[in-house]
Amino acid sequence: MIYLVEDDASIRELVCYALRSQEFECVGFEDAASFWRGMRGMHGMEEALPDLFILDIMLPDESGLEILAKLKASEKTAALPVLMLTAMGSESDRVKGLDTGADDYITKPFSVLELLARIRALLRRAGSHSSHHTNEDAGDIMVGGLSLSPKTRVVRVNGKVITITFKEFELLYHFLQHKNLVQTREQLLTQIWGYEYEGTSNRTVDMHIKTLRQKLGPCGDMIKTIRGVGYKITWDEESL
Repeated sequence: MIYLVEDDASIRELVCYALRSQEFECVGFEDAASFWRGMRGMHGMEEALPDLFILDIMLPDESGLEILAKLKASEKTAALPVLMLTAMGSESDRVKGLDTGADDYITKPFSVLELLARIRALLRRAGSHSSHHTNEDAGDIMVGGLSLSPKTRVVRVNGKVITITFKEFELLYHFLQHKNLVQTREQLLTQIWGYEYEGTSNRTVDMHIKTLRQKLGPCGDMIKTIRGVGYKITWDEESL
């Protein structure tokens, strides 16, 4: 089941039609109020939660970013993938959406085929994380002032819990598991997002790295840029 919040009726109908043609169930909402009524109608039953949310940002009442923040703040919906589908396409808009917790960001006008591909990729990633328990069984990773718990998905910097998005956590965990190994943007897209983007794909990785570094504060310096190639994480164990 996919929940779509989109105030433009023609776009809402187009997306729902495309999803249903691919055998996805889709429920469309014209504004935040109707969306929250739909969520309340599930009586808090986890099994009735949708598999993915698609949110427009500019809505007549509550914005899509406000909806996103509430979804990520709720224990029941925090881990569910969210895709932003919006006309707000500047770099700052993208960073804000990703920083708030969006797992992907598509700007209008958009390709229906690309939208479907990204939805399938997000659902594959969400399914792989729910079906595998390697993260839950792994021990905490502690490097200097940075600690990461795969089991609780909590990251601390100098003992203080920091809030990072699902994708930022996956990036950091991936880097920590591959110390000193350079990861190309293409490798990161495949490993973290589960598919290859087209066109401006590298910007997706770059923006996630930028916000992750900012949130990590002094520990963000461990993530090194390898110009023209990608990124790696490194630290001097003797200095820790």
